[in-house]
Amino acid sequence: MQYEEFTGEVQHRAQLDSREDALSISRATLTTLSERIQPGEASNLAAQLPDELGRFLEQVDDVERFDYDEFVDRVDERNELGEEDPSEAAFHAQVVMDVLAEGVEAGALEDVRMQLPLEEGYDVLFEIAESEGYPA
Repeated sequence: MQYEEFTGEVQHRAQLDSREDALSISRATLTTLSERIQPGEASNLAAQLPDELGRFLEQVDDVERFDYDEFVDRVDERNELGEEDPSEAAFHAQVVMDVLAEGVEAGALEDVRMQLPLEEGYDVLFEIAESEGYPA
């Protein structure tokens, strides 16, 4: 998936005003994801994305363990939309993950999911993708 297609899909699905807003929530989500998954998995995802997006997955070397609520808080803090709304941040993260699911190999995303435990609430992150047919 090309950069323009990825950001265009994020913009459309999240009903954002601009591609810049789509890039902001994509950056916030991918950077936060890179803090939570193993660097090898992040690099694997990054290699399947356009360089403009893949770089957000490769900026972090230290993996931390945090739950879904913390994930959403970090996405919310990082986005540059000027709003602080955890429910909006959660929806935006879901949209980015949905587009990501379409842009990478299913096995790569499944490897990521294995590192995001259901008991920590991460199943919510993949709700849109699952409802559209992404394998559970």
